[in-house]
Amino acid sequence: MLASAAVAVAFAMPAPEQTIDTVSVSSPNGWLVFKIDNTDGSPSYSVKYTGIDIMLDSPLGLTTDYGDFSKNLKMVAVKDSAINKSYRLDRIKRSDNNFDANTLECEFVNPEGNRMVLEVAVAHCNIAFRYKLPKPKGRAAVRVSGESTGFHLPDCAAGFLSPQSDAMIGWKRTKPSYEEEYIIDAPLDTKSKYGHGFTFPAVFRIGDKAWTMVSETGVDRNYCASRLSDPAGGVFTVEFPMPEENNGNGTVEPAFALPGATPWRLITVGHSPRPLAQTTLPWDVVEPKYAPSIDYKPGKSTWSWILWQDNAINLTDSKAFIDLAAEMGYPYTLIDAGWDKTMGRKGIEELVEYGRPKGVAPFLWYSSSGYWNDIEQSPVNLMDNPISRKEEMKWMKEIGVKGIKMDFFGGDKQETMRLYEDILSDANDYGLMVIFHGCTLPRGWERMYPNYVGSEAVLASENMVFSQHFCDTEAVNATLHPIIRNAVGAMEYGGSFLNRRLNRGNDGGTVRRTSDAFQLALAVIYQNPVQNFALAPNNLTDADPICLDFLRQVPTLWDDTMLLEGYPGKFTVLARRNGDNWYVAAINAEKETRKLELDLSALGSGDAVIISDGPDGKVRKQNLQIKKGKKNKLSIPSNGGFVIVI
Repeated sequence: MLASAAVAVAFAMPAPEQTIDTVSVSSPNGWLVFKIDNTDGSPSYSVKYTGIDIMLDSPLGLTTDYGDFSKNLKMVAVKDSAINKSYRLDRIKRSDNNFDANTLECEFVNPEGNRMVLEVAVAHCNIAFRYKLPKPKGRAAVRVSGESTGFHLPDCAAGFLSPQSDAMIGWKRTKPSYEEEYIIDAPLDTKSKYGHGFTFPAVFRIGDKAWTMVSETGVDRNYCASRLSDPAGGVFTVEFPMPEENNGNGTVEPAFALPGATPWRLITVGHSPRPLAQTTLPWDVVEPKYAPSIDYKPGKSTWSWILWQDNAINLTDSKAFIDLAAEMGYPYTLIDAGWDKTMGRKGIEELVEYGRPKGVAPFLWYSSSGYWNDIEQSPVNLMDNPISRKEEMKWMKEIGVKGIKMDFFGGDKQETMRLYEDILSDANDYGLMVIFHGCTLPRGWERMYPNYVGSEAVLASENMVFSQHFCDTEAVNATLHPIIRNAVGAMEYGGSFLNRRLNRGNDGGTVRRTSDAFQLALAVIYQNPVQNFALAPNNLTDADPICLDFLRQVPTLWDDTMLLEGYPGKFTVLARRNGDNWYVAAINAEKETRKLELDLSALGSGDAVIISDGPDGKVRKQNLQIKKGKKNKLSIPSNGGFVIVI
């Protein structure tokens, strides 16, 4: 049971079926308070953090096909408890995790006598809540027609948000795919670009007092993925997918068996962005759905397509990228779209045998396939069908392929969530890791699915190849992701370019604006258990050996993560630990040089190594002394960066 101060009820605990007006639950340290109010029969909540208003009265509730659980409700029972659990997960920002939270279950009854339970968990900087529906007599299933759930921000809040796109637009009618440009520090009443609200996660600055992030987790085959509406009076509400998604196929209303529960709605808060970047809440409240069939080994990979594009999907070029992976000590290479036509299965088998003595195995690209877009890149029409999918996976396992990259999904409907889960589950049966592209945000999937190793769901590196605009804005976008997109899930960006010109010959195409030290920093700042680096064979001779040496030894799995300093859209200083080594990465998107005074002694002391931008524009490697109680004075040029290894 909780300490007496953790839960406060408006009056003494009533007899059964008497009503409760208000109840609250606090974090174990007492800083964070979640208050539920049902005075008028329409439940709402509010959040305070160290006395600061984070959420004002915000609506709660569901509407279903057998009852309305958003109004005319009575709160008839309250049960308090606590969670104290530990778990290990090496594919997120911290490997050893503890979740200590106070919990509350509030039971509501509607006029028809049907019941809904609001479950809340409040940790030091984190809140998770969801709705549970018991099984009423004669009912075995429910269809949810809508959620009233909202987030009511104070007027002083400003948003860092990515709009949800129209459905069935973009390349081969493949959107939405979570690849829209963010608005930064936008006034609270800013409308979304397309009129469909904003994708999770969403970050808000509460004046100069606090920061908060809202998202969701635990989305599986039993629900759809959701988003935020456009604001109305400072309130963002949970929205279900658009009817047009998935080419109009499938319902927008999720359904599940009773008893059952919705996904978790998440709120993380702090006086600075630091708790947002460091939160593990998306994984704290979910559990694994199946056991790993093998001991999966995430790691680094080469990727021919990002710079050499479609013409590189052939035996000769693919072998060159296997050689590059072997030279860099990477265990994987990614073979992208079209391999079935340019090389065929015999060619893939030849590549596997070529890479085997070099310690390099492939990931293979597949379209998610089906009836929801106009993708013609092959292989197509295989992975949406369980019969052909299992045949493909059986073949991949037999020859030694280690993973698949699945691309171009159809949206956020429950039907598509089922496809994600089916692919992951089948792939686990055949010992295959899975990366998703052209996809939705991962929602707790690293913990739920042990062979899941990353999602794009971001305006990623390919856009820099396609458009100079995205090269010009790379630094701004990069400072957003540790605090927003990458804060809630693995992000397979495909970055760390060493080519100055983003084409095959390093002599044409778009121009990279950021420095080499900036690109090295991204290998630390972007977190994904399988990193497909944007290197090319020419880099072995035209890139600085300092850069190559760093990219040989930088890990992709982390034991801890700390945001040292940062402001989304301006600059980031992030530290990640692997074993006994800390990697501190810094990037600057501002026009002026950013000067820093960092106390790094909490990470270690003595000799460290810093790789930074030299005055000639090239990287330089120097020793750095770290002493307890002494700050290191450092600077980051515009579009520049540094990495420190302690």
